[in-house]
Amino acid sequence: MASSGENIFSAREAVSGAIAAALDKLGIGADAGSIMLERPNDPSHGDLSCNIALVTAKKIGTNPRKLAARLVEGLELDEDFIDRVEIAGPGFINFSFSDRYLTGQIAAINELGDSYGSSNLGGGRKVQVEFVSANPTGPLVIVSARAAAIGAALVNILKKAGYEVETEYYLNDAGSQVRKLGASTMTRFRQRIGEDVPFPEDGYSGEYLVDLAAEIPEGEGRAWLEKGGDEAVKAFGDYTLDRTITWIKGDLEGFGVEFDAFFRESALYVEGGEIEDVLALYRDRGSVYEEEGAVWFRSTDYGDEKDRVLVRSDGTPTYFLADAAYHLNKFRRGFDRVIDIFGPDHHGHIARLKAASAVFGAPDDWLTVLTVQWVRLMEDGRQIKMSKRGGEFETLADLVTDVGADASKFFFLMRKINAHLDFNLTLARKESEENPVYYVQYAHARICSVISYARGEGVESPKDSSCVELLTEPEEMELIRNLVIFPQLIEGAAESYEPHRLSTYGQQLAGSFHRFYHICRIVSGDTRLSEARLLLAIATKIVLSETLRLLGISAPERM
Repeated sequence: MASSGENIFSAREAVSGAIAAALDKLGIGADAGSIMLERPNDPSHGDLSCNIALVTAKKIGTNPRKLAARLVEGLELDEDFIDRVEIAGPGFINFSFSDRYLTGQIAAINELGDSYGSSNLGGGRKVQVEFVSANPTGPLVIVSARAAAIGAALVNILKKAGYEVETEYYLNDAGSQVRKLGASTMTRFRQRIGEDVPFPEDGYSGEYLVDLAAEIPEGEGRAWLEKGGDEAVKAFGDYTLDRTITWIKGDLEGFGVEFDAFFRESALYVEGGEIEDVLALYRDRGSVYEEEGAVWFRSTDYGDEKDRVLVRSDGTPTYFLADAAYHLNKFRRGFDRVIDIFGPDHHGHIARLKAASAVFGAPDDWLTVLTVQWVRLMEDGRQIKMSKRGGEFETLADLVTDVGADASKFFFLMRKINAHLDFNLTLARKESEENPVYYVQYAHARICSVISYARGEGVESPKDSSCVELLTEPEEMELIRNLVIFPQLIEGAAESYEPHRLSTYGQQLAGSFHRFYHICRIVSGDTRLSEARLLLAIATKIVLSETLRLLGISAPERM
C-alpha cells in the first residue's frame, strides 16, 4: 500500500505498474508509462479509470470486456490501497481508493504543503513558452489579455510538473506595420501643430496616437519632420514603438504577468543574424527555389498546403521568413520543446512553421502551436464592440481597472484555449457567490477564518495524525477525493496544455469545501474529531491556495 507520505503520482504509478504486470502475465508487453489513467466524470465509477483493455484488444483482435476481465484477475493491488476494481461499459477498468488510503492522504498533504502535486513529469526538460507577442502598435487588447492569462498559467503548471521553463515575448519591431505606425503618429503630430494633412488610409486611427502625438515636445517633433521622407517616418515610428512597448510592459505588470525576455524581431536582421543564416541553410538543403524574382520555400514537401514566399520580388523579406529565422534562433538556444501561443488569426501559420523548423533539424514534437480563440465582451446580455484601429476597443488596462486582474484571469481561464469565450462583465463585477472567482476565493478566506477560530479554541494540528481515520461522513470523503486528484490534475493539464482544468477544479473543490463546512462542524466537543477536521481544512487550504497560485490569482485570507 502507498504510505501516507506518498502523493497520487505514487498511487497512479502503482496502479499502472500493476496493470503492466497483469498484461505481462498474459504475454502482452506494455510500458507502465504508456498506460493512461483518468478520473471518471461520474464519481460512482471510482477514482481512476483505464482504457487499456479497449486499446490493447483492438491491437490483438479480441473482445475488450473479456480482456478486461482477464486483466482484473491478474491484478495484484493491496486492498488497503484499492478496495474495488470494476469493469464498465465496453471494457473500461475502474479503480476505487480505499477509505484508509484516502484519509491517509490528508496527513500527506499537510506534510508536503505547497509542494503537494509537484512531480518530475518534465524531467527538467528545457521548454520555452512564447505568448502574447502582440504587435507593438498600441495598448494590449482583450484577446491578448486572454493569451497572457493562459500563457502565464500554463507556465506555472509546467514548472509544477517538473519542466524548466523560460518565457518570451516576441516584439515585431520591423516591417511595414512599424512604418504605418510611424506615419500615423507623424500625421497626428502634424495635425496637432496646425497642418491640414489627411490621415493615411491604412494608418492606425486609435485615439491613443492622438494622445501620444500630443506628448511629443514640439521642437523635437519639428526636427524629425525636417528629416523628411523615410527618415521622418522612422523617427516618429521609433518614438511610438518605445512608448507602446512601455505601455505593453506596464499593462502586463499590472496584470501580474512577467516575461524572462522580450525578443526584438529587428535583432534577426543584423549582419550575421538568423535572417541570413536561415536563407543560406534552406538553400544548402535544396528547400528554396526562385520564381518570378521571388524566393520560395518548398513547404509542401513538409505537409503544407502550398509553398510560401520568403523574399518578395522587390527584395523585401516576408513575415514568414522572419518567423522561420526566429525559430532557428530558438532552436540554437537549445530548448527541448517550444510552445507558441498564437492569436485566432494565425492558425494558418502552424503548418508552415513546423515545416520551416523541420528543415533545420527540429524533431516532430519540438514545436507546439496553441491558438487562443476570440473573446466577446458581454455586458447585460449585449456585446461591446472592439476595434484596435477604429479606436473603439477595450484594453487590458481598462479591463483590469473595471473588474480586477483576478476576475479577468479567472474568466479567461474558464474555457478551453481553442474555444470562443463570452466574457460576462456583469458577472465578473459581482462580489457574490454567483461570481466563480469570488466563490473560490471566498472558500479560501473561509478556511483561513476556520483555522484561526479553531486555534483560538485551543484546537491545533496534532502530532499524531491517526485521528484522520475518524473522517467518515459523505461530505468529508467527497472533499478528500477532490483533494487526492490534484496531482493527477496537474499532470493532465501539463500534458494536454489545458490550464482551464484548474479553474474548473477550483470551483469543484470550493463547492466541496462549502458543503463540508455546512454539514460537518469543524470545532466540536470531540477533540480528536476536531483535530481531524482541522487537518482536512488545512489540506484544503493548501490545495486551494496552490490552485489559485497556478492560475495567477490571489488567495485572500479575508473577504
